[in-house]
Amino acid sequence: MVKNSRILASVIVARPPQITRDASPFEAAYFDYKEKLERGAAAVFPQDFYFKKGSLAERRWKEETAARDDAMTQADVSLSQSVQQQQQQQQQEAHVATLAARITPADKSENDTKTLDRALQRNLYLIVKQQGKWQFPQTDLQPNEYLHEAAERHLHEACGNDMDVWFVGRQPVSHYKQAPSRKDATDGTKIFFIKARVYAGQVKPNNNDVKDFAWLTKDELPNYLDNDYYKAVQDSLSDLA
Repeated sequence: MVKNSRILASVIVARPPQITRDASPFEAAYFDYKEKLERGAAAVFPQDFYFKKGSLAERRWKEETAARDDAMTQADVSLSQSVQQQQQQQQQEAHVATLAARITPADKSENDTKTLDRALQRNLYLIVKQQGKWQFPQTDLQPNEYLHEAAERHLHEACGNDMDVWFVGRQPVSHYKQAPSRKDATDGTKIFFIKARVYAGQVKPNNNDVKDFAWLTKDELPNYLDNDYYKAVQDSLSDLA
């Protein structure tokens, strides 16, 4: 006897990158080389027109120019890094506000996967421990309910109402088909994934259907998800790193 597969709606909630990613070694070398070429061919800067003689702004500009000129004579020294080091020294002398670190305390803790304040250069994806295994939040459809409606309903029911979530669209971005198993006495399922983004708030599991949760990068997901399940969605998971 052939049974119809259960239709499930699932939601892939992503927290987008919060800062621009670091340049790769090749990108850094290319931009530094290009900047040195442009600086070598540039006209003389009229400093007297832009800076009052003897002012603090003029002194800082001269210090940064000296750092650039020193870097121009050394092929292995980056212009941008030389200027950043000079600016950091100026900030320390002036006791002004400094730039926030790109690495957070949560990044230094291997087990802190519940905070959104980590991996700021990467996408983070929400997975939950549901029915004893890790997966994206998913639920059965109610009568006359569309996929995106079921996904949004379940996200609020299972993970709380404290998240500001935007659903990217109403159409699924991927699907996973699981064949029925006589051995495990399970029906076949078809899971359709709807994509969403979180901008604020945090998960509060209902402790009934969802027992635990984690925010993970794409590289970390295979350590939690079943292999076939992950392969079904991996091409739908974007990453800038």
